[in-house]
This record gives sequence, C-alpha cells and structure tokens, in this order.
Amino acid sequence: MPNDLKIFAGNGNRELAQEIAVSRGVPLGLMEVGQFSEGEIRVKINENVRGTDVFIVQSTCPPVNDNWMELLIIIDAMRRASARRITAVIPFYAYGRQDRKDQPRVPITAKLVANLLEAAGTDRVLTMDLHADQIQGFFDIPLDHLMSMPVFAEWVTKKKLGDIVVAAPDLGGVKDARYLAEKIGAPLAIVDKRRFGPVQTAVQNVIGDVKGKVVVMSDDIITSGSSIAEAAQAMKQRGATDIYALVTHPIFSGPAAERLRNSGIKEIVVTNTVPLNEMAKKLTEPPVRVLSVAAMFAEAIRRIHEEASISALFH
Repeated sequence: MPNDLKIFAGNGNRELAQEIAVSRGVPLGLMEVGQFSEGEIRVKINENVRGTDVFIVQSTCPPVNDNWMELLIIIDAMRRASARRITAVIPFYAYGRQDRKDQPRVPITAKLVANLLEAAGTDRVLTMDLHADQIQGFFDIPLDHLMSMPVFAEWVTKKKLGDIVVAAPDLGGVKDARYLAEKIGAPLAIVDKRRFGPVQTAVQNVIGDVKGKVVVMSDDIITSGSSIAEAAQAMKQRGATDIYALVTHPIFSGPAAERLRNSGIKEIVVTNTVPLNEMAKKLTEPPVRVLSVAAMFAEAIRRIHEEASISALFH
C-alpha cells in the first residue's frame, strides 16, 4: 500500500536493525546484500517498495568504507525502485571527526559523505550523537539528531551511585554532560585538555570539585581510548572515588584495551549503535555494559513517518 513504512538493514549492525523493527512492530524488509567474487557490493531488493516510506538502518562502523559504500548502493537501489521517501538511519556516522579544515591541505570528510548521501538519493537522515553539532549544517536535506543521554540518565538513576559529579572529558563534550547533569541533578566538572595531533592529547586542568565523589564521564566515542583514559586518571589524581564512563559509540581500536585497563575506570557503559568487536567483548577490567537505543530509534522512525516532532523525545 502507498505510504507504508518499511525498514531495511545493511550489514553494519543487523542486530540493532532487528531490534528496531521488533520495537516498531514491522518485519525487516527482504533484501540481499552481498559481494561479487571480486569484492564489489551486490544489492537486490526482494519486495515491492514503490510509493513506500523506506528506512535503511546502517551503522558505518568498521569496516567503515565497506559499510558506507553498502549504504549508498542500497539508497540508489531504493530510489530506482520508486520508494516515496528514503531515510538513511545511521546510528554511528563515521568520518564525523574530520569536520573542519584545522590544518593546511586536509579534507572535510564529514561534508564529503554528506554530499554522497544526498547524491545517492537520500531524502532524510536519522543519526545519533554526531561528533560535532555543526555537521548537521553540512546537509541540504532534513537531519534528525538523537541523543543517547536520556538512556544513560535512566541507567545512572537506577544505579544509585551516591554522591555524583558528571564530567565532560573535553570542552567539546560539555553540552551533553550538562544535559546529563541536569537530568540527574548533579554538579558538572570539565577536563581542560590540549590536543597536539590527531590522537595526542594532554590534560591541563580539571574544572570543578571531584574529591570524594563518584565521577560519571560522558563522551560520544571510544576509539584508541586515550582521551577518556587520560581524563579518568586526572580525576583519580584529584580524589575521585569511582569513575564510570558513558560512551555512545564503542569502536575500540589499537591500544584501547590496555589504556582502559590502566585508567582507573570502574565500568564502561556503551550503547549498541555499533556491535561490540572482540576487543570490547574480552575486556573485563573495566567491564563493558551495553544499553540498547533501539526503542528510541523506533520511536523516532514512527514520528518521522507520521510527521510528528522528534525534539519532543528529549523535552
């Protein structure tokens, strides 16, 4: 029927896509996504999508380039199959860290992939916790930006951790940390750090009192683990009792496991925007706990389909 809602999934995070479909009360759409013998991506939609409201769930986690290309090809296939509207649901938006020209002769890849999405035929984008808010301005199509903080706030409230301080591991994370602090009624601390390269940072100071308190740090992504590990060590040196890390996108790469083991963090709480890799699954000190954001995405999809407000989810 025209205007039907259909949800399809790429290979980036099929488990999350299945959870979203179950929460929304619809089956995942029938589609083959594989590769030809030489490695080119092959897509075939196995049901009618003409005139339908299509949502394609694809997290662009590692292998990043394969998942981006897969998403673009699926979008092209949907456009050529006459879908009424195509919404790219991208729980983790890779290449988002390169969002400005901060050195000579470097690209702005966050803008490049935004252009590619539009060129492929995307009508709308739904994502969560972009690395920088200004990425929303790179699109000339509607973009709905979800926040993971309500999910983390619910977990912190149920955990009853005691005398809490919410900390931002850098100045870029202040907005989300402030939202969480206001939600749970806790004071805010900020780690002032200086960046010396793409992955090299050093803590200069901690703004706020953390002595004798339980610190809850929020961040959008863990990759090599250097940023959050250094922030946690600074908190420990200033007298924090326990430290919990709340991170939306658990990428875990390179020396992340070793750095986190020596960071003093008691527990890392992440979402399922990307599937845990083997490094994250084997990490026991500190342990990694996964919270689902499927219900939030499902509700956002319902609201988009019914032309209702997305911002009402957070107020």
